[in-house]
Amino acid sequence: MSKILIVDDEDQIRKLLARMLELEGYEIYQAADCKTALSEMKRAVPDVVLCDVFLPDGNGVDFVVRLKKEFPLSEVILLTAHGNISDGVQAIKNGAFDYITKGDDNNRIIPLLSQASEKAAKNKSVNKEERMDERQYSFDSIIGSSRLLSDAISLAKRVSMTDVPVLLTGETGTGKEVFAQAIHKNSLRNKKSFVAVNCSAFSKELLESEMFGYKAGAFTGALKDKKGLFEEADNGTIFLDEIGEMAYDLQAKLLRILESGEYIKIGETKPTKVNVRVIAATNRNLAQEIENGNFREDLFYRLSVFRIQLPALREHPEDIPLLANSFIRSFAEKLCISIPKIDSSFYEVLCRYTWKGNVRELRNVIERSMIVCNGEILTSTDLPIDIQQISENKSIGSSSCSDFELASIEKLHIIRVLEYTKGNKTEAARLLKIGLTTLYRKIEEYGL
Repeated sequence: MSKILIVDDEDQIRKLLARMLELEGYEIYQAADCKTALSEMKRAVPDVVLCDVFLPDGNGVDFVVRLKKEFPLSEVILLTAHGNISDGVQAIKNGAFDYITKGDDNNRIIPLLSQASEKAAKNKSVNKEERMDERQYSFDSIIGSSRLLSDAISLAKRVSMTDVPVLLTGETGTGKEVFAQAIHKNSLRNKKSFVAVNCSAFSKELLESEMFGYKAGAFTGALKDKKGLFEEADNGTIFLDEIGEMAYDLQAKLLRILESGEYIKIGETKPTKVNVRVIAATNRNLAQEIENGNFREDLFYRLSVFRIQLPALREHPEDIPLLANSFIRSFAEKLCISIPKIDSSFYEVLCRYTWKGNVRELRNVIERSMIVCNGEILTSTDLPIDIQQISENKSIGSSSCSDFELASIEKLHIIRVLEYTKGNKTEAARLLKIGLTTLYRKIEEYGL
């Protein structure tokens, strides 16, 4: 049900409109002046405001500006007894959905309200998607509180507001694309495109045509002009994953873009200009690749103006419980099941495993465990057999969740109690037999 705020100083007209719209199924709020209207806006946040132009404490045409500034998702329809073209034009410029004359346009009110309500609903939907998108790809979405990961995030935040190329290095599965997305979302280019391309997924010829595009007739099968990914990313960011796999002669084209912002399409003679930020990533040792003659040294220095090394998961095992909990919540929602309780043995096995596939492998293991879990508790027996066996063969002392074993156990225990109380910190503090202030301090200390 859409919410409508009627703003009119004439009681009889306001009440008549309210009655008429209530019969149409709308939830109605009323105000006789601008001041009361603002109070109602803050209280009810209506979808549509039906506002008179002449009010005791202001002009509706000017009032639209303030309404749209403070409540951008709501739509405003202005009503006037004496309409004129200049006011109507200014009202639309100020952000009004429409401007209609009382009496003459009475038959338009209901259809207009329906259209404005639909527009307001769309505004909210788009806003929700944007906020979800921002959360999904923000630095806050990168889970972990270890020093190594925090240092990498800190570097990424610093470079995000600049326009320099970034080289992300680290093993497969350490989250290089997540970091690239976060850098883009935190940059001045965040309203423009983020284009990701995996350089290892294409042959040399196909990668060249995908990245740079071509003119019709450039080769057999080129029936029409094709925009390359660099054009798609113009004024935005392009993420070149597995840059170490790029063919040597294509590297020269990439170097030209980095140096001059232009390149020549296949079948073209004139250069194409683009303004693109390049973020590259690799799990290879590029210094060794240069020595082996597989990677251009000049391109390496141009790409690595700012280099960020992402740590392997085994280097910050204290983040494993946090990551596991996040994945458990995510997959519980995806699988439409309740979030299970987690036995301490589950964490212990996860922390002893080496995770050669890093965060990506951990995510896949958690998903598999959530599917095979029969009861309400996740235990180590829900993990793949190979992970259980490898973990059993390792000594707990050499593969604990932290170099500070006591702190690690305390952290895991606090996590379990908070899960048991469904996040109720007062109840958790009572069960732990510690002060609420102490619990908050430990939550902050462990980054929970």
